[in-house]
Amino acid sequence: MAADSDTAPLDPSAVLWSAEPGDRAGRPLLVLLHGYGADERDLFALARLLPEEFAVAAPRAPLAPPWPSPGHSWYPIGGLDGRDPGRVTAAARGVLRWLDAAASGSRVGLLGFSQGAAVALQALRLDPGRIDFVVNLSGYVAPGDLPGDDALAERRPPVFWGRGTADDVIPLALVDHTAEWLPSRVDLSGRVYSGLTHSVSDQEIDDVNVFLRKRLDEA
Repeated sequence: MAADSDTAPLDPSAVLWSAEPGDRAGRPLLVLLHGYGADERDLFALARLLPEEFAVAAPRAPLAPPWPSPGHSWYPIGGLDGRDPGRVTAAARGVLRWLDAAASGSRVGLLGFSQGAAVALQALRLDPGRIDFVVNLSGYVAPGDLPGDDALAERRPPVFWGRGTADDVIPLALVDHTAEWLPSRVDLSGRVYSGLTHSVSDQEIDDVNVFLRKRLDEA
């Protein structure tokens, strides 16, 4: 199992923000965690499509995939079925440490795609009191138990899960595990999109906006 030291810290200079520091005070923060082989620019393109009440931050994952793969990664995969839950946990701890430094006191939601979504859900499990909600796009819950799981089940924070019927990247066993694990521990909503591959659709973004608006109304 990977230790926290196996994951480099996030680079504060490699974070895209939708607002300058003076415009972030008092606003909820939405953190976008990109997928494997992408970078901070990937999901940041969605910022203009999401509710403007959020200050949006898109950090770059700290690792580089093996050459010749482009972009960055939150944890090594080593083959599509080689996802080590310990490395997912280490990556999530790195995100939480960055949050402590960059957004102390802010209300925080995480939106992740694929690998980034797995990290977002793991961060929620590690510190259920720190994360208000998660948007899981084409991601999964890492197997195994964490100390925060009981507190998570008591709090039952909102989680949106969107995935496509034609997604052949996330192994079916992890999809099945996620479908079994989430409903008993979070307030789960979402949709399975017919014909969608390992990607994000316009319809899915519309559904995410409905979810995010509900979080703003609750606040």
